[in-house]
Amino acid sequence: MDKERSDQRLRVLQQMEIKDKVVLIRVDHNVVKKGKIKDPYRIDATIPTLYAVAAAGGRPILMTHVGRPKDKKTGRINVQEGDSVKPIARYLEQKLPVRIQAVDLPVDPEGGILHIGDSLKGAIQDLKARKFGMLYLPNTRWFKGEQSKGPERGQLTEELASLADVFVNDAFGSWQPDVSTFDVARKLPSCAGHLLQKEIGNLDKVLNPEKPFVAVIAGAKYDTKIGPLQALYQKADYLILGGLMYNTFLSAKYSVEIEGVTEEDRTLATSLVELDRKQGKILELKYLEESDTLEGRIGGKHRIHSLEDLKGKKKAGFILDAAVQSFEDPRLSEIMGSAKTIFVNAVMGLMPHFAEGSKALYELITSNKSAMKLFGGGDTLQELRRLCPGAYMSGLDDPRTYYFTGGGSVLTAIEQGSAYKLKPVEALMEV
Repeated sequence: MDKERSDQRLRVLQQMEIKDKVVLIRVDHNVVKKGKIKDPYRIDATIPTLYAVAAAGGRPILMTHVGRPKDKKTGRINVQEGDSVKPIARYLEQKLPVRIQAVDLPVDPEGGILHIGDSLKGAIQDLKARKFGMLYLPNTRWFKGEQSKGPERGQLTEELASLADVFVNDAFGSWQPDVSTFDVARKLPSCAGHLLQKEIGNLDKVLNPEKPFVAVIAGAKYDTKIGPLQALYQKADYLILGGLMYNTFLSAKYSVEIEGVTEEDRTLATSLVELDRKQGKILELKYLEESDTLEGRIGGKHRIHSLEDLKGKKKAGFILDAAVQSFEDPRLSEIMGSAKTIFVNAVMGLMPHFAEGSKALYELITSNKSAMKLFGGGDTLQELRRLCPGAYMSGLDDPRTYYFTGGGSVLTAIEQGSAYKLKPVEALMEV
């Protein structure tokens, strides 16, 4: 799909008339764990949209998911205070000069929130009367219909749509077509918020990068990343792999049995190995940390191997990190230093005990001041912030650095070749 044509077809907040209208806003504020906010970046990133709606005279109702309260085996929804949106509402009250009402709804012990019914009529009247500035609905995954395929899905869609006049999607990180991201968008006049527009614009810098383009991707599973990995391979000039993805590649290429790499994944990786034999885009990390255990850096049970050492083995233990020496390789430094675009969705080692590889990688990337650097994924941002706090803070104000709020959304869009093919975004397009 042509980018310019897609931009013209995307309905945006700036085009909507929202004065005195109730505006239902889907955000991705999934930053709470055990009742505490881990990192407020995803909340802060939505403030321009919230401010714009309020400034235009809209009456905002916010909704987000938090965690995974639904048991996949039993279908039971566990409604626990640790997954509540209330800490988010309190945080926003500190950032915005408005009072935010986080509402409670009746909960079924097995099915979560079954109905909204008339429970919010009074609160919405108070919102319209400006008795408070915003309303925050409970965790969307507490609602039985949110991810359901049964009749309760349609019922929740109707109930949510009845609350508002306009729907705004500002939740780039929530790419699955759930009721709160997709179905409601098809029921109400709908549009993209400022953050969603910004994310799509920066995603184009990955999909159509300025060359040379270096991509870094890691993960705990190989099979789930095959699609994005193959798409990135076609776009990138060079590719760096980390984690189990790199272990799987090495196992397939050098016929070494590496602990934790399944035969199935090893077989899947053979196509990438054959492709790279012809094109040579994958930059091999030459020093690796091997361990006999996953329990941490235990004396006598972990060691650094060169890649040459590994090639001579038939079996290896757990490869849990790329050693710092890997990132001191002159060729790697030269390639990273001359890159014009760098995309990173990677934690290189098994956290928290094996962090040196990630730290060295992030330091090497951020030393390139002229490249467009795009970081994707909650884990990536969490470790960048923890391991390189100065670089992380500098990146927040650097026009050549961008932090995506959703790693899974970025990888899915890369695989599909367009942000406009994500179902929640597709629902905001002019037909």
